[in-house]
Amino acid sequence: MTRVAVVVGNPKPRSRTYDAAVRLAGELGAVDPLVVDLATLGPALLDWSDSTVSGLVDEVSSADVVVVASPTYKATYTGLLKVFLDRFAPDALRGTVAVPLMLGAGPGHALAPELTLRPVLVEIGASVPTSALYLLDGAYDDPDAFTDWLAVNRPLVAALLASTEGASA
Repeated sequence: MTRVAVVVGNPKPRSRTYDAAVRLAGELGAVDPLVVDLATLGPALLDWSDSTVSGLVDEVSSADVVVVASPTYKATYTGLLKVFLDRFAPDALRGTVAVPLMLGAGPGHALAPELTLRPVLVEIGASVPTSALYLLDGAYDDPDAFTDWLAVNRPLVAALLASTEGASA
């Protein structure tokens, strides 16, 4: 069974970003994903000795697929997400397929997930075989907003997972 994690870097708990990320994970086949809503962790994120946060880093690192989501702030992902991702060793996500997802107010920042989020995920070892997904805030709950991206990228994720499972069997 594919292990899927969702990491949400919105400072507001249970945000639109959260809803979009969980939906995307479901569309990629997740049945009961681990969902890390960083807004709920508070100051523990800044305590490098916090065992809860360290445990979540370990769980995310062991996922086969991780959807990493953030609203667009100042043309990039949030500092909250950056603090969490800084806890990962350079190869912590080796063997993990990562899908960058960002929400924004307008199309002017549509390249933000490609230019800012993808590189940090690759830096910590993830494979990012798909294009990043950028959604307008107002369309986060519209199934049609996901349709074109899923048509192209869902098969890529499935093929990569199948080849990884075949290699480990």
